[in-house]
Amino acid sequence: MNPLRKLAGQTAIYGLPTIVGRLLNYLLVPLYTRAFIPAEYGVVTEMYAYVAFLFIVLTYGMETAYFRFASAQQGKGSVFGTALFSLGFTSAVFTLAGFIFAGPVSAWMGYPHHPEYIRWFVLIIATDAITTIPYASLRLQNKPLRFAFIKIANIATNIGLNLFFISFCPYVLAHYSEGILFQLIHNFYNPSIGVGYIFISNLVASLVTFVMLLPDMMKQIKRPDATILKQMLVYAWPLLIFGLAGTVNETFDRIILKHLLPKNMDVMAQLGIYGANYKVSILMTLFVQTYRYAAEPFFFAHAKESNARQTYARLMHYFIIICLLIFLVVTLFLNEVLFFIGPAYREGAPVIPILLLANLFLGVFYNLSVWFKLTDQTRKGAMISLAGAGVTLGLNLLLIPLMGYMGAAWATFACYAFMMVISYLWGQRYYAVDYSLKAALGYFSLAMVLYAVSHWLAPESGLLYYVTNGSLLLIFVLVVLFREIKPMLSGTARR
Repeated sequence: MNPLRKLAGQTAIYGLPTIVGRLLNYLLVPLYTRAFIPAEYGVVTEMYAYVAFLFIVLTYGMETAYFRFASAQQGKGSVFGTALFSLGFTSAVFTLAGFIFAGPVSAWMGYPHHPEYIRWFVLIIATDAITTIPYASLRLQNKPLRFAFIKIANIATNIGLNLFFISFCPYVLAHYSEGILFQLIHNFYNPSIGVGYIFISNLVASLVTFVMLLPDMMKQIKRPDATILKQMLVYAWPLLIFGLAGTVNETFDRIILKHLLPKNMDVMAQLGIYGANYKVSILMTLFVQTYRYAAEPFFFAHAKESNARQTYARLMHYFIIICLLIFLVVTLFLNEVLFFIGPAYREGAPVIPILLLANLFLGVFYNLSVWFKLTDQTRKGAMISLAGAGVTLGLNLLLIPLMGYMGAAWATFACYAFMMVISYLWGQRYYAVDYSLKAALGYFSLAMVLYAVSHWLAPESGLLYYVTNGSLLLIFVLVVLFREIKPMLSGTARR
């Protein structure tokens, strides 16, 4: 089978639960931003920013190390067992420490009356860390259907419980005063938990996933091998630095925002507004993450093919086109997209185009990262990510006091643009790939011009709005079709 078609097919299967899950979570944003005021939603934004950081710490690059060693060695069961034992041990230590210090940590974060938040999230992070290896095994074994089934079960549990706790239970209590259903909800549901029910739903979904993956773990696990563990840790530790720096780039703005904003502002409300609009911008990440699920094992599996570098270049080319199309769809029809967040949050909409482009640059960087992963030079990847973290830290500290959350958005944009450029220039020295730079810059320029024209014409609503922006989007699609389909039919590749 054509490797690009195989990757596209697996991306679709791996991506279905990811896209559905993210979209359903995205569709919960209207519920969250109407059920909770911005300051309350700010708590959710901050907590999940810390979760992203801690998840990288607790997985410390073992997922990629598992791909690397399980692909290269015959004793895949030993690699699986070694990786699972390592993550299981560190997760157990983390859980114990989290429960012991839940009170002081919650007080330090500004939630002294909610140590249960810390305990819930400790369990969420530990459980998700352990399940990364069985999930990775399913991907390596090309079992996308089972992967998708378990992902969908996780999503359904999380979404169902969110709707139950945040919508159904309050509705019953507000509209009924007696009956069996009312009594059950009244005795079971505690309105004072509030946003905590978002966290409880996540915890239950993570536990369900763990139980579903348990047979896979028991079937494959073998005695851990100390030699293999040492080799995996040597390979993985630069990836931990890489991941930590990457998470700083992705989440540091939401961690530090409330500390850098002027004290006369409602800082938690500003954090909630930024977090809600970040959710909108993360539509780009739906495609990027879906692509990554299938692409990482694909890169390793095809590294020895004679045309591997040409394949990677073609993947990058089509990846950029799709990302630019997503950017235009969201930005040209932003009025419709903003319907999904409550009116109190829409003042933060100007960050959306900036963050969309930032996520596009991040996706390109993920494509470029093939050079240091395939050449076992993960230290250089860590150095790039650390440099990006430096850009993030410096610009956030500089811009947030001056520009508020707009400064945070521009810091993210600058960080990912910097990482993308440095990775390309450095990567060409060690694993040269003839990427279609001219075509990529041409499509990018076209998308930016169309976006600028839309703002210059500034149709606010009505028929003119749809005709104008629909025509601009059609122009991009037609140009892509003309430039891509015609060369494909003639058997040539446009560079």
